[in-house]
Amino acid sequence: MKKIARILSIAGSDSGGGAGIQADIRTITTLGGHAMTAITAVTAQNSAGVTAVDVMTPEMIQAQIWAVVDDFGVDAIKIGMLGSPENALAVAGFLKSVRGKPVVFDPVMVATSGSELADERTVAAFRQIIPLATLVTPNLDEMERLGGEAATAEYEVPFLIKGGHGEGDVVVDRLVSRDGEITRWQSGRINTRHSHGTGCTLSAAITTHLGSGVSLEEAVGQAGDYVRDSLRAAPDIGSGHGPMGIPAR
Repeated sequence: MKKIARILSIAGSDSGGGAGIQADIRTITTLGGHAMTAITAVTAQNSAGVTAVDVMTPEMIQAQIWAVVDDFGVDAIKIGMLGSPENALAVAGFLKSVRGKPVVFDPVMVATSGSELADERTVAAFRQIIPLATLVTPNLDEMERLGGEAATAEYEVPFLIKGGHGEGDVVVDRLVSRDGEITRWQSGRINTRHSHGTGCTLSAAITTHLGSGVSLEEAVGQAGDYVRDSLRAAPDIGSGHGPMGIPAR
């Protein structure tokens, strides 16, 4: 029997099902992994925006993490919304105890609707997680809040700088390190308002592939294909930025 990849998602819950833990579970499961979760925050949101957020305590996050890791083990870890600097530090502490496992950090700061999900203290605490990651996946706006592309020189960790928030008909995602660009992926922009959860889905897909033993560049390429297929499969629900769909596999 083929061993299933055990993927832990540490992220917030999206009641609308488009992003966060819900998107991660959907992506990990569709790609053949076993999804385990540690919920960092509960959000009340839909396609129009976030109306309420209740952040978990660091102790509760740690309890969720160790409940599953101690029993099931873990092959790769995806980190999304953290909710507070204290939570970021708690997660960093966990990562130090599982060195050697692939870790994908999606530094979530703002929801697709524009709602703020990380204050400046939380963003500052991200600096404790980045050196412990295998890959960091900021979009263009998040990269600027992390200090711009020049900030990648401070770390030995590669960054996948996502170009979906840029202008033009071509989306360019760039894998860069402190030594410069490693490679890039270009694709035609898919014009749809149903794009909620693209970043969560991409990072969860990369994590699942890494946990299955795929190389980093191959994992990013396959994950990008999955996101584009998910955009094309969007079910067209919601009055604003609706969720993506599940592509046929």
